[in-house]
Amino acid sequence: MTKQTVVVALGGNALLRRGEPLEASIQRQNIATAAKTIAEIALQYNVVLVHGNGPQVGLLALQGLEYKKVMPYPLDVLGSETQGMIGYILMQELKNLLPELDVSCMLTQMLVDPQDPAFADPTKPIGPVYQEAEARELAEKFQWTVKADGQYFRRVVPSPQPIGIIECDAIETLIKRNHLVICTGGGGIPVKRENNKLIGVEAVIDKDMSAAYLAKQLNADALLILTDTDAVYLDWGKATQKAITSTTPRALSQYSFDAGSMGPKIEASCEFIKQGGKFVGIGALHDGLEILKGQAGTNIIADK
Repeated sequence: MTKQTVVVALGGNALLRRGEPLEASIQRQNIATAAKTIAEIALQYNVVLVHGNGPQVGLLALQGLEYKKVMPYPLDVLGSETQGMIGYILMQELKNLLPELDVSCMLTQMLVDPQDPAFADPTKPIGPVYQEAEARELAEKFQWTVKADGQYFRRVVPSPQPIGIIECDAIETLIKRNHLVICTGGGGIPVKRENNKLIGVEAVIDKDMSAAYLAKQLNADALLILTDTDAVYLDWGKATQKAITSTTPRALSQYSFDAGSMGPKIEASCEFIKQGGKFVGIGALHDGLEILKGQAGTNIIADK
């Protein structure tokens, strides 16, 4: 029996939980936990894994600012570094759990439009969380844009829409050879075409948007977005909050979701369904397989 293909989007905050120190050992522990869920799914599905990189790319940017003898590296280069770093640990942990499975990690460039309006309105949180006073001080010192992220503040950068995957053919080839493929990490390395050349762009693409775009390109059977909450909620953080268990794009269009957290996940999910996708699941990492079975999280299907 041929396995169905699922694109799994693993949040950067699932790999490094909110408020945790940005330590390599802590990230490896979290990735080892995540790998157990991914391995369970891989026994029943062909898995294409996309991971976030918000905390990690922000850390690399901070480290770069501390070394004064060279100019800080641009965000596209830092994005490629996080693809290698996180992909390496994911690949190793998955291989340790499923030694018989071929696991490949691919540096992936994602094409964006340099005229995308996102460049004028940064929304993508990166790096650690700060108290407001410290965030404002850092913003003034480094000319950052900072915005509220729950009760904390974080640096935000442009998050343009993905419009093309440079390495798509290679990804499809690996899937056909039954590899578990880790790709478009951190949303992909943002690049533009200029005079028939690829050039890096100063941005961080939302990984859920890229995962939805990838799922559409691959004609995947499902998109699974794993995060640090167990479902999509209405009135999140209020006494009246209520989990949504099953819904459609039309139903979700009635509501507003935070642009810095759940908003892009909802937008990406609805776009995948509108483009012909059959199923999207959103929920907690440890519920991954149950979400795909419709037994946990929030399930999104096409309007009838």
